[in-house]
Amino acid sequence: MGNHILIVGAGFAGLWSALGAMRLLDQQNRSDVQVTLLAPQAELRIRPRFYEPDAHSLFAPLDALFDATGVRFVQGLALQIDTQGREVTYRTADGEQAVLGYDRLILAAGSQLFRPPVPGLAEHAFDVDRIEQAVRLEQHLMGLASQPDTPARNTVVVVGGGFTGIETATELPTRLRDILGDDAKVRVVVIDRGAQIGAALGDGIRPAIVDASRELGLEWQLGTSVASIDAGGVVLDNGQRIDASTVVWTVGFRASPLTEQIPAPRDPTGRLQVDGYLRVEGLSDVYAAGDTARAATDELGNICAMSCQHAIPLGRYAGHNAAADLIGVKPRVYSQPKYVTCLDLGAWGAVYTEGWDRQQKLVGAEAKELKQQINTLWIYPPAATDRAAALAAADPSIPVA
Repeated sequence: MGNHILIVGAGFAGLWSALGAMRLLDQQNRSDVQVTLLAPQAELRIRPRFYEPDAHSLFAPLDALFDATGVRFVQGLALQIDTQGREVTYRTADGEQAVLGYDRLILAAGSQLFRPPVPGLAEHAFDVDRIEQAVRLEQHLMGLASQPDTPARNTVVVVGGGFTGIETATELPTRLRDILGDDAKVRVVVIDRGAQIGAALGDGIRPAIVDASRELGLEWQLGTSVASIDAGGVVLDNGQRIDASTVVWTVGFRASPLTEQIPAPRDPTGRLQVDGYLRVEGLSDVYAAGDTARAATDELGNICAMSCQHAIPLGRYAGHNAAADLIGVKPRVYSQPKYVTCLDLGAWGAVYTEGWDRQQKLVGAEAKELKQQINTLWIYPPAATDRAAALAAADPSIPVA
C-alpha cells in the first residue's frame, strides 16, 4: 500500500488539506504515511485582504506549524503533473527541476485573475490578485503624492463590479485621502457590464452597495466595459475616455492552469469536477480542493464558490479523505449547506448576508466588526504552539460559516 500524500499549494485549501490529513493519521496512530506540501513559500498569503493597505504584511508563516504537525514542506513551483506516472515535476528555489512521486495527490493550486487580450492591460493596469501585485499597487498609490495635482492623478478606475472590485473601490477613497490629503478631489470610478450597481451579487445585498457608493462618492459606469488602457487612462467600449493615472483590473478568475494537465472534466473557469469525496472524476488517486474544485455544497444544486469560505472546509475534507483512502478508513462526504457573504464597504461599513439569495442580516458598523473579525482572526491558521489544537481545528465537521 502506498504511503505518500502530496499536496500542491499552500493557500487556504492546501494548508487545511495538510492539516486534515495529519489529523486523521494522528487519530489512527499512523506514522507510516508522509504528508508533503509543495509550494513556492511556506506561508499562507491572506488573499481576501489584498485590497487593504499594508499588503506586504498580509501573510502568515507556516514553517513552525508544519514542523509542529509533522507536515513535510518542499519549496518549489509545480510545473508538470503526470497522473499516469504519479509524479509532479517542480522547479526548486535554485531554478533546478526535481520530481516528487505520490500515492494520493491533492491539487490545491488556487486560481488567478483572468486577463483577456485588452490592449494595454498587461502594460498599464494594476490588480490585487497576488501579494506582489497588491504591493505594486500600494507603492504606485504612495507615489501619487509626488505627482502634480491633476484630475488624472486623483482618479482611480476600478474595472469590475463584483466582490473584489467593490471591496477595492470602497476602500480607495480613504486610502487616497490618506496619501493625497483630505482636500484632494478624489474620484473612484467603477466600470461594470451589469445594468445595476452590484448586479452580480443580487437584490439582497445591492441596497447596501448603493448606499455605500453614494456616501463614499463612488461613480459607476454601468452597461459598459473597457476597450483599451493606456498610461493616461481608459477608453470604454462606448467611446468614452476617462483620464486616470491608476487602473485596477478585478474582472474574473480562472483555476490554476495545472488543472489542464489533469485528464478530467473541467468547468468554464477551469475547475475540476469532483465527487462527494472531492476525488477528481475518473481518477481514483487525485483529489482537488479550493479554487481548483467544482464541488456540490449541498443537495440543492449549489456549487462552491472561489472563496476561503469554501476553500477551508474543502481542504479539510480533501485531506481527510485522501488519508482515509490510503489507510482504509471510511471517507466523509463533503457538505457545506450554509452560505454567507460579508462584503467590506470601506469607511461606510460592511454588509453581511445569509443564504445563496443573500438575505441581509447585518449592515454598517455591526457588519464591519464581523468583517474585521473574519479578516484578522477567523481565516488565519492555527497557532503552532499547540499541536493538538491545530490538528483538532482541521476536523471536517467544523462549520466555517
